[in-house]
Amino acid sequence: MSDTVVIGDRPVGPDHPTYIIGEIGINHNGDIDNAKELIDAAHEAGCDAVKFQKRNPDVCVPEDQKDVMRDTPWGRMKYIEYKHHVEFGWEKYEEIDAYCEDKGIHWLASCWDKDSVEFIETFDPVAYKVASASLTDDDLITEMDAKGRPMIASTGMSTMKEIEHAVSLLDTDRILVAHCTSTYPCDPEELNLRMINTLQQKLDCPIGYSGHETGLQTTYAAVVLGACFIERHITLDRAMWGSDQGASVEPQGLRRLVRDIRVIEKALGDGEKKVYDSEIPMREKLRKQK
Repeated sequence: MSDTVVIGDRPVGPDHPTYIIGEIGINHNGDIDNAKELIDAAHEAGCDAVKFQKRNPDVCVPEDQKDVMRDTPWGRMKYIEYKHHVEFGWEKYEEIDAYCEDKGIHWLASCWDKDSVEFIETFDPVAYKVASASLTDDDLITEMDAKGRPMIASTGMSTMKEIEHAVSLLDTDRILVAHCTSTYPCDPEELNLRMINTLQQKLDCPIGYSGHETGLQTTYAAVVLGACFIERHITLDRAMWGSDQGASVEPQGLRRLVRDIRVIEKALGDGEKKVYDSEIPMREKLRKQK
């Protein structure tokens, strides 16, 4: 395995700046203008990438759920109709691809089925994301890995044995693993941030953090613990309709998050004790000279 993996033009690993991903997911609610506003927010905050989720609802929605009626902001409809409503197709992803290129920000996607892998591959993504829900789907994981791109694997709702098995299926020079707890939003008591260190000890690859908590403090703590990359869901407004909005960060908070992570990186230093030039005048003033 490698302790550094290059995503696009950016090395991700212990000796490099934290790679920060704004997870748009389906928080755009099927509206391309919302998606572009979220890309803008991520770009203006200084994120390295945004991430989407791609599904073929006909494959991903269980048969017994397809005809279940659901109340939505667009009226009462079958669940399968709702899932198609919030899913972007070819033209919208062409817009996303061009928009991100124009902004100079990476984009990637978590693919929930093989059809979606083939769909996203046509856009030459910088990486693929294995969602926590897909970590035990060997066929899907190997389908993504066969494309030869960096692979980010999230580990929510998974045992250590399941994590190690998934890692064993992936090319060891292209894998990154994110500690994660799949609760939306997640209570601090269940974040278990020390798992970042456990994964660092068990896996010789870049370890990051995908957070679903409210607030920013615990994400900062993940960086201090050595997370090489950070992923947080982002939203235009946490009060918007949608299951992930409440566990997401609004644009103002996203700006603070990126800004403060960059300050923390500088403050961590290299761990070697030294006397800084700025300390010398105080040292000469306050210490007795022999």
